[in-house]
Amino acid sequence: MIQVAQVLLSLSILVFFHELGHFTFAKIFKTRVEKFYLFFNPWFSLFKFKKGETEYGIGWLPLGGYVKIAGMIDESMDKDQLKKTPQPWEFRSKPAGQRLLIMLGGVLVNFLLAFIIYIGILYVWGEKYLPVTELNKNGVMVDSLGLDLGLRSGDKIISVNDKKVKRFSDVYKEFIIADPHRLVVERNGQDTTIELTNKSISKIINHGIFFGPRIPFVVAEVQDSSLADNIGLKNGDKIVGIDTQKIEYYDEFKQAFEGRKNDSVNLFVLRGSDTLQFNIVVPDSAILGVKIGDFSNYYEFDTIHYTFIQAIPAGINKTFAEVGSYLQQLKLIFTPETKAYKSVGSFFTIGKLFSKEWNWELFWTITALLSVMLGVLNLLPIPGLDGGHVMFVLYEMIARKKPSDKFLERAQLVGMIILLFIIVYALGNDILRNVLHLSF
Repeated sequence: MIQVAQVLLSLSILVFFHELGHFTFAKIFKTRVEKFYLFFNPWFSLFKFKKGETEYGIGWLPLGGYVKIAGMIDESMDKDQLKKTPQPWEFRSKPAGQRLLIMLGGVLVNFLLAFIIYIGILYVWGEKYLPVTELNKNGVMVDSLGLDLGLRSGDKIISVNDKKVKRFSDVYKEFIIADPHRLVVERNGQDTTIELTNKSISKIINHGIFFGPRIPFVVAEVQDSSLADNIGLKNGDKIVGIDTQKIEYYDEFKQAFEGRKNDSVNLFVLRGSDTLQFNIVVPDSAILGVKIGDFSNYYEFDTIHYTFIQAIPAGINKTFAEVGSYLQQLKLIFTPETKAYKSVGSFFTIGKLFSKEWNWELFWTITALLSVMLGVLNLLPIPGLDGGHVMFVLYEMIARKKPSDKFLERAQLVGMIILLFIIVYALGNDILRNVLHLSF
């Protein structure tokens, strides 16, 4: 419920300010706004009132929101109004430059909102990150996909795409998203280069994160009725050996444990200053039944603190960096070989970004990121999105010829069908992944 509340609050903020952008520019240019709605209201509204020429309300379907601007062909498909003589207060009667700003208003406010949120985050909490130099004390920990791609546990990161990277959070982003997908690591004193293909990107997108900071195997939580519970392991226990093999890191235990399925082994555990020995039979699942601690407990993070004045340019730079990163992600989605389109999700995917406990720093970070994403997506030249309207206005300004209302109606209809397909596809992906637990 906390995650749901955060999603609804975040979407409410984003939708409200996006539509406020359109509304504000329409009012500046004395264009009549007939409706201003947070969320959609097919058949009925949760709340509404009228002030002046505008009806304000809250719909029941949280898939977005809208402003209905008089004399504009939009999702309402109000053809009757367009049959009448154009009035000076209608959208279609305004100069192309004014119509362009009205349509760009939502996107501009989304980027402005991201600026403000990032400035606030940096000023209040600063910027905390794990330095690559700190990570390299133990090297990375990789799973089975990481092994297939050529990484090894203990590898130390030298460069990503032929440049040094200061923060570990940037390593994954640069390696996966940005060309040429090249990672150089130090392994046993030698430099080793790992390069990804688009086929590899497809595997990663469907698999998820495949490498991270290497940590010792310290029990954070014992799962009920598990093997660990049955033999009496406790929170804080540290696994230090299997038979004659010493265990220093979790990945060493995992590899050794999976290699001894159905075997009888001696498990050595450090509890306080005592070393305990448990004789167990490794189950066929090779699952001990514990959760391990977060890597943040074992590494020293750096934090950059900002004054309010310093936070302003830093917040603006952060926004532009996220815009660039998201454009690179869209490029992957539109590259068929990567099959990144399979990762497209809807509200289930968005909801999983938020914490199950209320965390304001994380909430505002995700909201700022979603504001960037909403701004970029709305610039796509698809009829039905702001970018589609902008495309037609730019055509008019260049060709000095306005597309006919009939053409705009048909384009709007096609755009709505495309958007509906994308929504259904994203929702279907989420249902398969999160409800039916299937992949395809």
